[in-house]
Amino acid sequence: MRSTRVALYDIKSGTFDEVVSKAQSGMVPLFRQSDGFVSYGVARTGKDAFMSFSTWETRAQADAATTTAADWVKTNGQQQFALRE
Repeated sequence: MRSTRVALYDIKSGTFDEVVSKAQSGMVPLFRQSDGFVSYGVARTGKDAFMSFSTWETRAQADAATTTAADWVKTNGQQQFALRE
């Protein structure tokens, strides 16, 4: 059964479009290289907040993507956005 990983982020600097562009050009390619990747999307949830959601073939693959995403954000995005949950 497919699983969807959902993450909530707060924007610390920049615009929603800038942050999403950075994530789509940096994190999404990593997801695409990972086993079980199906899809990725983002949605604005407030003035300075957004959510990302990715779908995976299995729960284990979705869980592994959590680590991939956290590592990428820590290295590339922590000045612009922060994981809320």
